[in-house]
Amino acid sequence: MRLSLGLMLWCWGWLGCAGGPEPTAESATYGQENGRIWVSGPWEAITPSSDVDEVVDQLCPVIMRLPRANEGDSGREYCGVIYSLGDGTYYASHPSPLGRPSEGRYSPEKSCYVPRNVRDARGQIVPLGDYHSHPWSPSAMSLSTRDLLRATQLYSIRIQFDAGCNLQKFIPYLEEDRAGELYARHGKRWKLIGLVKPEDKARGFITPVADRGTP
Repeated sequence: MRLSLGLMLWCWGWLGCAGGPEPTAESATYGQENGRIWVSGPWEAITPSSDVDEVVDQLCPVIMRLPRANEGDSGREYCGVIYSLGDGTYYASHPSPLGRPSEGRYSPEKSCYVPRNVRDARGQIVPLGDYHSHPWSPSAMSLSTRDLLRATQLYSIRIQFDAGCNLQKFIPYLEEDRAGELYARHGKRWKLIGLVKPEDKARGFITPVADRGTP
């Protein structure tokens, strides 16, 4: 049984209010099994779409209503998965707050564990990417080297947004001998802002680029 958004917000607030314990146990929408994080889907708060960007654009405003999502030093990151069932429609999973409990000023000092499994009773999921939040603003993905390391990439894209809902997208091209691409969301388009060259993928080093966009 899935929780409604209102009930889910209340539950997470009880589990992780400021000064309270970090969430470590399973809930109805996330948990840990054999050392790997799972999340359930689809998340009813996000409207599915055949355009993945329409799913991406919905994430931040909803995530920022969750407990401590925008509280900076006392804040918490949330991680989830964008996926399909192979039918051309994209969904967002519920987010998970499970991660390292450390607090610090910069995003590398906080984390949520990227889910490796989505439980959707309707069928076999086809993961496209992961998403995660940062509780500060501004907090660009380029400030968190760990977000760009080859070793931390599980999917074809990575979406990150900060407390000000500034969105970035990283395409790592894991299996290709080409540079990873970092984009920033401007209105309804993505602007290429950096490259992670093949020789730099292991350390996540970014080479800035001139102002360019995607079609």
